[in-house]
Amino acid sequence: MALSCLGLTAFAQQDTATWKRFVLNPEEQSQPQTQPQTEAPKSQTIPVMQYWKEHNILQHLDLSLTLGTTGIGIDVASPIGDMFQVRAGYEFMPRFSKNMNFDLTINGEPARAYDEDGNRQETTFDRLADFMYQMTGYDVDDHVVMVGKPTINNFKFLIDVFPFKTNKHWHFTAGFYWGPSRFAYAENSAESMVSLLSAGIYNRMYEKAIRDEPLFDFNGIDDDINIPVLPDINDKFKSFGRLGFAVGYFKHDIYGTFTKDVYDSEGNLIHEVGDYGLLHKAGERYIMEPDEDGMVRVKARSNSFKPYVGFGYGGRLVKGRDDWKISFDCGAMFWGGTPSLYNHEGVNLANDVERIGGQVGDYVDLFKAFKVYPVLSLRITKTIF
Repeated sequence: MALSCLGLTAFAQQDTATWKRFVLNPEEQSQPQTQPQTEAPKSQTIPVMQYWKEHNILQHLDLSLTLGTTGIGIDVASPIGDMFQVRAGYEFMPRFSKNMNFDLTINGEPARAYDEDGNRQETTFDRLADFMYQMTGYDVDDHVVMVGKPTINNFKFLIDVFPFKTNKHWHFTAGFYWGPSRFAYAENSAESMVSLLSAGIYNRMYEKAIRDEPLFDFNGIDDDINIPVLPDINDKFKSFGRLGFAVGYFKHDIYGTFTKDVYDSEGNLIHEVGDYGLLHKAGERYIMEPDEDGMVRVKARSNSFKPYVGFGYGGRLVKGRDDWKISFDCGAMFWGGTPSLYNHEGVNLANDVERIGGQVGDYVDLFKAFKVYPVLSLRITKTIF
């Protein structure tokens, strides 16, 4: 009886419906009990490829040939929805050359001079050229030909925006170009090498003359040879002065490290190689000289990363066919303000020198005028798929 009472107490604590089924209908216990099954919710996630297809993302590929102020190139493009298109490609400028002249000067005076009737007058340079011919057997021209060549080549990444739903002809573009910082250079022609080497030889002898040293030092080669100082020849060099290119006038003081010994007109040493000090004074005339290799060089540089903005218009190239298109683009490539034009002496002709004359001055002024690079291009496009 005690055990029965304990059992009844335990059953009383169970769910009323369960207890009734157990006590009043014990046969139900022999039947398998099943729990109601709830249906699993369906996934609302759309596969990535299906989403891209439904929204026209990277579902087509266009291949284009471009031609314009940035050169010749190719690019590929694909849509990102109905309003955007991404483009990537490469462009380079075909190599061509343009000649320009640097006029030689002697002691700051022009190599050529003319009277009122346009007749050529004898100058100090003419006498120097005759003197150099007697010593070396080579003629020194009164100018040096510089050959300029563009080296533009860039990778580009652009995004086209088509803002008008009912007119897909117009688009606006933003992105960037990236490439080497040097986009052009100039160096003397091969024909001018004789004049430049002669100028280097002359200036070397001029430096010895103003120091009253022998023009040729054979010490260590043959001790029996002793070349004395020849006052007449040294005085001849002193009367001529230095030979170089009168480029322009310095806009500001320039400080730096001296790459060669500097002497005054009396032959006194002012600066040794490696000294740091004032290289050029503001307002001083800039006389450029050939480097140790007898060369004259100028390199044009801009930023490597160049943002771009522009707009364009496009349409069918072939009537009735949407797989051939033609478009025109116009924009600006921001190359970082005024480009740098450094020569072999480390002088920036665009920022450090003013009043540059001749053809060189015309080209320097042209580069300085363009704070941004204008981009005009024609694009022929074929849809691949």
